[in-house]
Amino acid sequence: MISSHAKAGPGSVKLACRDLWKIYGASPPEAAEIASASSNDGNNSVTGKIAPGHVAAVAGATLDIHEAEIFVLMGLSGSGKSTLLRCLTRLIEPSYGSVTLDGEDLLAADRRRMTDIRRQAMGMVFQNFGLLPHLTVLDNVAFPLRVQGIDRAKREARAREMTELVGLKGREAQYPRELSGGQQQRVGIARSLAAEPEIWFLDEPFSALDPMIRRQMQDEFIRLQKMLRKTIVFVTHDVQEAFRLADRIAIMRDGAIEQIGTPVEIALSPANNYIAEFLRDVPLLKVIRAGDVMTPGQGGERPSRIFSSAATLEEILPDLLGGPQSIGIAGPDDTILGEISPSGITRLLRGERATTA
Repeated sequence: MISSHAKAGPGSVKLACRDLWKIYGASPPEAAEIASASSNDGNNSVTGKIAPGHVAAVAGATLDIHEAEIFVLMGLSGSGKSTLLRCLTRLIEPSYGSVTLDGEDLLAADRRRMTDIRRQAMGMVFQNFGLLPHLTVLDNVAFPLRVQGIDRAKREARAREMTELVGLKGREAQYPRELSGGQQQRVGIARSLAAEPEIWFLDEPFSALDPMIRRQMQDEFIRLQKMLRKTIVFVTHDVQEAFRLADRIAIMRDGAIEQIGTPVEIALSPANNYIAEFLRDVPLLKVIRAGDVMTPGQGGERPSRIFSSAATLEEILPDLLGGPQSIGIAGPDDTILGEISPSGITRLLRGERATTA
C-alpha cells in the first residue's frame, strides 16, 4: 500500500515509473499479459506471487523521483529494491509498465540510445566497487570518459578534479590493491561522477565496509550531495542509513512498494503494521530532524540557542532540557525558520507510533 501523504520533493520530476513489473518464470509476452491482468485485478500489493511458476520481483511499482533529491529504496533482502533500480536503468528489462527520464520513455529506447543515456546521464555505484585492477586510480576514474572518446588531457584533468573531490588527492598513481575498502569505494564514486551524470544510482554502496568506515562514507556522501545537488536513487537494507541520508524513502516488500514518504512521515505514521514492525528498533531521536518538527516562524528577539534544521533531536535535546523555553531552528543561510520547545517534543514522542491496519 503506497502512502498518500508524501511531501513533494525539492524539484520537478526527474525520473518516474508507473505500474512497473518484473516477472520471472514466463516469456516476455506472457509476463506482460500476467502483469496487466494482475494490475487490473488489483493484486499487485500482496505477496508478489502472480501464479504458480511465476514470481514478481517488482510488482506494480509507481513512484516519482524529483530533481536533486535523495530517494532511498529500502527493504529486506529479496524485497525487490535492487531489481527495481536495475529496471529503472534497464540493466534488467521490465516486464510491464513505464519508465521515463525527463519525460523520455526509456522502454521505447533502442539499445544504442539506452547505451548513450547510461553513459551521458546516469552514474552508477555498486557494492563490489567494480574497479579495474590493472588501472591506476586516475585511469579508473577517467575510464568512462575514455569510453566516450574524450581526449587524454581533458579526461585526466576531469579525473584529477573528481579524485580530489572525494579526498584521494595524491593517490592518483596507486592501484586498487594498494587502497583500503573505503578508499576503493571513493574511487568508484569518483568514477561514477566523472561523466557528470544527471542522475546517480547507488546500490548498497557501503554495505561491504566496516561500521566506522561506513559512517565516514555516509558523511562523505552527504558532503558531496550538498556540493553537487544530484538526483540520487540509493538502495539499502540498513534502516538507520536510509533515515540518515534520504529526502524520501520507499519501503518495499515482496516486490511491492508498501509506503513512500519522508523519514519523519514514515517514522511517525507507518502505513501498516509491517512498516511499524520494520521500524520498531529505530531510535527516533537519532533520525528525526529539527526542520521536520519545528513550529514555523519566530517572534520577538533572536533566540540565544540556535540549531540547524538538519540537526537531529538527539543533538538538540541536551540543550533544550533544563535550558531555555525554546530554541531557534535556522536554515543554511542562518535565517531563523522556527522553534522547538520541550513540550513540543514531548507531544511528538507521545504519538510516535500510530499505525494503520
